[in-house]
Amino acid sequence: MKRQRPGIPTQRVLAAYRQVLSDWPVPHESHHLATRAGSTFVVSCGPEHGPALVLLHGTLSNSASWMFDAARWSEYYRVHAVDIIGEPGLSEGTQPALDSDAHAQWLDDVLDALGVESAAFVGLSFGGFLALDYALRRPARVNALVLVSPSGIGRQRAFLLKALPLLLLGRWGRERLRRAVMGPAPLHAPARAQPLLDLLALIRAEVRPRPLRIPRISDERLAALHPPAALVMGARDALIDTPAAAERMKRLVPTADVTLLADAYHYIPGLREDILARLRQLQNLQHE
Repeated sequence: MKRQRPGIPTQRVLAAYRQVLSDWPVPHESHHLATRAGSTFVVSCGPEHGPALVLLHGTLSNSASWMFDAARWSEYYRVHAVDIIGEPGLSEGTQPALDSDAHAQWLDDVLDALGVESAAFVGLSFGGFLALDYALRRPARVNALVLVSPSGIGRQRAFLLKALPLLLLGRWGRERLRRAVMGPAPLHAPARAQPLLDLLALIRAEVRPRPLRIPRISDERLAALHPPAALVMGARDALIDTPAAAERMKRLVPTADVTLLADAYHYIPGLREDILARLRQLQNLQHE
């Protein structure tokens, strides 16, 4: 039996993902967009002529992870949740080099196909790196930037070396790994969220993680960040040296709104209203 490439979803994952998408909590449209990196899947919701908001998820995930956030944010924005290429969603499995212009070109094509000239971006983890990289390469196309636990600013911790032995220990090992990244599981998850949680658990069980080596953005590039930006990180992040990242962002981008949450992990729950407030504040700054 041929082994699945890292990041590529199994058929069971795709079936579960489609089922979760069918329960998207607000009216929405699905797109399969032609780009130079291959077909890209996007879920759009909110007023057709509202200000554009692009969401980029983390690795080992897809746009379903945004579904309840998107429902709230679509009250103010035309939200576009993009399945990142090479990740376990419905986009092409292409995995371009991260130290090149390839992902920026791909996002150019996505925005062009959606008819979006400029957008606010929210990026989580790997998606935060891609959003930041895009803002640096295409500042005219990003009017506000909210980064949650992004890669590329702080040093990556040697987490994979610790993770590999746990991956060999079956369900117990995967749960230890999940706790290290996401923190304790909620005692009482809302019933509506259970299919999404089941999907994410299935991805962790069936999709091989990509051995991502995220380029650390240079001081010179980071200091040139133009769009208004906010950064939210957890001090207990197992993947990134977040205290150093927060200090580096404050030093190089003094206008950025930087928050380091003392008891938060890489995954930070409960940010829906906080991110919405930051977006609206950043866009007010853009118009001053």
